[in-house]
Amino acid sequence: MGAGALAGAVLAAAAPAALAAEGAPTSLSSDDALAQLKAGNARYVSHPDICALDIAQQRESVAAHQAPWATIIACADSRVPPELIFGGHGVGELFVARNAGNLVDTATLGTVEYGAAVLGSPLIVVLAHTACGAVKAACDVVAKNATYPGAIGTMIEPILPAALAARGADDYVNATAKLSAQRTAARLPASSTLISGLVNDGKLKIVAAIYDLKSGVVTYL
Repeated sequence: MGAGALAGAVLAAAAPAALAAEGAPTSLSSDDALAQLKAGNARYVSHPDICALDIAQQRESVAAHQAPWATIIACADSRVPPELIFGGHGVGELFVARNAGNLVDTATLGTVEYGAAVLGSPLIVVLAHTACGAVKAACDVVAKNATYPGAIGTMIEPILPAALAARGADDYVNATAKLSAQRTAARLPASSTLISGLVNDGKLKIVAAIYDLKSGVVTYL
């Protein structure tokens, strides 16, 4: 607990540049990082056979220090692995937080703050996907008054405002998924002074996107 309190005090007091201890952050800008993700997804869609990784060499090169150039808030869905759908990126490149519905709770917010403020990642992508089970559950709560056991109902509550706003859309579940990702991305700066400070200084960009399970294409919203 003492170490955790000290780390919190350091995060609160230190400038972002001073937080990238034990090595330099990425030299990529936010726009460079976004271009890398777009190019990687295009490669994944058109030539998935070349998305091979030399994991052993990469593991050795990043063992002492990480400098990820993009932070991805993704769904836990097993069909949406960010490292693969963005072009076969290996260890040390993407800083990934995953949960059902690509939501931002306290743990996820702390994770993306660490990625941006400590590791120097210049880009955050809130990545939704088509046919999302968590989003469908939220839509069923709104449209069918459905209920879910355990913590599932509580977990999907942040999606309900998007499900209410998208009700009546032709593609209800996917429209809700898009809107929920956009709302999450828009709320991040308001939820964190660390993140808002980096955004205001031009050191961090936040975007929302959706991955199509059938085509493999990531579309930015």
